Amino acid sequence: MRLPMKGEEVDIPQTKEMVDAFLEAGFNYFDTAHGYLQGKSETALREALTSRYPRESYVLADKLTLNYIKKPEDMEPFFQKQLMLCGAEYFDTYLIHNLGEAWYPMAERVGAFSFLFDLKRRGLVKRIGFSFHGTPQMLEQILTQHPETEVVQLQINYLDWEDEALWAKECYEIARKH
Repeated sequence: MRLPMKGEEVDIPQTKEMVDAFLEAGFNYFDTAHGYLQGKSETALREALTSRYPRESYVLADKLTLNYIKKPEDMEPFFQKQLMLCGAEYFDTYLIHNLGEAWYPMAERVGAFSFLFDLKRRGLVKRIGFSFHGTPQMLEQILTQHPETEVVQLQINYLDWEDEALWAKECYEIARKH
């Protein structure tokens, strides 16, 4: 989502240095989405990570970003494009992007959860889930309606743990419960 830039382009040499330092420090989770940096995040990831390291040395996550989807038939070509842009044969984790009150109805309308489940069945993703930005009540509803969810990516800032407007603690507890 945030990579070093040179003007409008990702600074690939610096990104490579960051990837190298991250892996050398023992970390391995890389998360991207098509909308990050107007699509440049996925290609930067390919240049800095997937073309340079063995596939088993990192965990790769990408997201089905619903504002690029108009109808159910759009999901497969979108997913295939993401694999190509990332230089990957599969994703370790594939998430429906930014679920909450605004995007959950759209996810339901296009059958996004069924699509992810099919990708997993076909061996194109290992784990399925969603990134979440919404109320605890919405998180409870989604996880109750979709027990097949394996991953919930929450935006948690521990400084905001008790903030009543951000619900970090409550959303974390709901995700743990499910």
